Amino acid sequence: MKPRISPDPMYQLLRDENVDEFNKLKAQGKSCDLSGCDFRGLDLRNLDVKGLDLSNAYFRGSDLRSLDFRGSKLNGASLADAKISGCFFPADISAQELLLSLEQGTRIRQPSC
Repeated sequence: MKPRISPDPMYQLLRDENVDEFNKLKAQGKSCDLSGCDFRGLDLRNLDVKGLDLSNAYFRGSDLRSLDFRGSKLNGASLADAKISGCFFPADISAQELLLSLEQGTRIRQPSC
């Protein structure tokens, strides 16, 4: 599956690394489909990922430090070479699964999805 560049305005805010505006709109109830999207190399620190479906998303080289992915769907996402220090991940994703994704680019298998 090839990562997609969505025309969705909410996704485009993230492509422009406008995380604050994305979070503001999300808090106001705006939604978007981020599954399968390309986040390659983006600085997404401070992104509110709670409740987001990030299935099959591509995060190669992204800065995800300190994000709380608990409550997010990550099945099929790839974290290759991403910065993830300080992140929380769903309890059903093993440390080995995360390590394989970081080092080898494998897709995360999240049992609860």
